[in-house]
This record gives sequence, structure tokens and C-alpha cells, in this order.
Amino acid sequence: MLKPLEDHVVLSLEKEERTTESGIILTSEEKDKPAIGHVLSIGPKVESLSEGDRVIYQSYSGSKVKLDGNEYLIIQAKHILAKIAK
Repeated sequence: MLKPLEDHVVLSLEKEERTTESGIILTSEEKDKPAIGHVLSIGPKVESLSEGDRVIYQSYSGSKVKLDGNEYLIIQAKHILAKIAK
């Protein structure tokens, strides 16, 4: 498992498919908003988030990493815009 440093957060990305009127499937990487993920782990300087939180983050922020066949996003906490209430 990835353990982020400082003020970084590891997210699993929520994949949402949308279909256009003509039948073309758009994945979450192909549309601009919303960028939604689930917090898997947080660095020691992150105070406002917890593991398991569902969040909205700025598109095109952070670094995507593939590990053991899974894709993660490592992002600074300041690029997370909001928590989604359960």
C-alpha cells in the first residue's frame, strides 16, 4: 500500500461512465468534471481528511500511479476541494 508523505493524499479514482446521445461512452478521464475519488491514505500533515472519505478534487492535479494492477492518484491535500457527505 502507498503511504503518502507530508501533506499528500492517496485517492482511488471513481470511474463513472456516461453515454452521449450517439452512443459514445465517455469515461471519467474524458470529461472535465466532477473529479471524484475515495481517500485511501493520508500523510502526517493532513488534518481535515480521513481514510474512506469521498472527495471532489481539482482535475489535472496530482500524479497517477499504477501499482499491482490498480490505479491511484497522489495529490496534495490543498487540491481537494470538498468532502461529499454520506
